Amino acid sequence: MTALHDAPPTAAEPRPPAAPPGSRRPGPAVVRTVLTYLALGAVAVLVLVPFAWMVSSSLKRDNEVFTVPIQWIPDELQWSNFVAIWDRIPLLTYLGNSAFLSVTITLLQLLTGSFAAYGFSKVRFPGRDALFLAYIATIAVPWQAYMVPQYIMMQQADLTNTYWSIILLQAFGAFGVFLMRQYYMSIPDELCEAARIDGLSEYGIYWRIMLPLSKPALASLALLTFVNTWNDYMGPFIYLTSNELWTVQLGLRSFVGQYDAEYAMIMTGAVLSVLPILAIFLVGQRYFIQGIATSGLKG
Repeated sequence: MTALHDAPPTAAEPRPPAAPPGSRRPGPAVVRTVLTYLALGAVAVLVLVPFAWMVSSSLKRDNEVFTVPIQWIPDELQWSNFVAIWDRIPLLTYLGNSAFLSVTITLLQLLTGSFAAYGFSKVRFPGRDALFLAYIATIAVPWQAYMVPQYIMMQQADLTNTYWSIILLQAFGAFGVFLMRQYYMSIPDELCEAARIDGLSEYGIYWRIMLPLSKPALASLALLTFVNTWNDYMGPFIYLTSNELWTVQLGLRSFVGQYDAEYAMIMTGAVLSVLPILAIFLVGQRYFIQGIATSGLKG
């Protein structure tokens, strides 16, 4: 005890000087985040290059579209292209036809896809999973394999050169059923069981419980279906022969001649046809991203 009290006090060890602000090296997580954002930015730029070229070409003359090297900003902007195209072709009629088909087919696919998905996810019956796998397997069958039989069926039913041929063929989609089923699987079965105990029918459960809870998935399916129908070329090309029934994709073909094509006008029409899709995506992008992100929680 005496030795402990008699020991001289030791001086405190000097501490290293504090690093000045901003001199710390970034951690691995920060570096990975920066590299990830740089990679995503580079991919976004690559994706937007064709759209930038399309807008640039719509403001040029025909002989300036394919100049080498590419002149992104022409010397003289041809804003008159966006005025002349309405006089060259009945563009308003084509846009209206595309809108009618896109809206009609989208609504039908939302109805049929969500209703079938409810049966495959929340209703138990023998062979349910096998039937679902067989139905989803049709996605792997190329459209060219059954294109001719479909046309023969529509021709015998006297539905060619009418919108009914396209509507009936595209009102049902295996992808929509798959997307909605994956989302329904993330909804607890206890909700449906409680509704059945309370006396609610299967149709009531579908309409009053499942549909209100699946707005993100419905928005995703609606956007994907609308874009696919709006951009469809082969379907209207095969079944629609009257000019007054053409969609905007067929209408732009009017600028393609036997020996040449008016590429500036084609790009002008393409820009105008993209605007409705862009507006719809900007309005529903929150639901679209949420629906895509949550549709694969369970399988």
